[in-house]
Amino acid sequence: MKNIKTFLTFLLFNTLALSVVNAQDKKPEEVKKMIEEQNYIFKAERVLPQSGRSRQLTSEYDLTIAPDTIVSFLPYFGRAYSAPINPSDGGIKFTSTKFEYKRNAKGKGWEVSIRPGDASDVQQLYLNVYDNGRARLQVISINRQPISFDGYVIEGRERNKKAF
Repeated sequence: MKNIKTFLTFLLFNTLALSVVNAQDKKPEEVKKMIEEQNYIFKAERVLPQSGRSRQLTSEYDLTIAPDTIVSFLPYFGRAYSAPINPSDGGIKFTSTKFEYKRNAKGKGWEVSIRPGDASDVQQLYLNVYDNGRARLQVISINRQPISFDGYVIEGRERNKKAF
């Protein structure tokens, strides 16, 4: 039993250490470029519901930001004021091509505000990105309590360039 506890502690420590290393590998210039080009992925590591306890996420959840599309694949823990008709529609999952994107430099980072126009439940996304790559996302929904996520940003996928 003691060996199992030691192993689990070791595994948890390594997982946390690797996630911190991933985020802190970023240089401020790299992060600035991603934010300005609007081409990055927010990787969620921890969820902070408005009510209840925070949780470490064990699966990969993310928010992909590109100049023409926002894709959200995030979990939801909290109080919903109306249930989805389809049970597989749980979480914060949507693709938006009609959205408003605003960014402001603040201290050692950026405040990004995204307002999807074609996502039925999500009203607003607030993303605070720090110059070391760490980030916090807050999601404001119409039919749910607000929820926050801690994580980091990585460079988005290479976009296909059109030849003219």
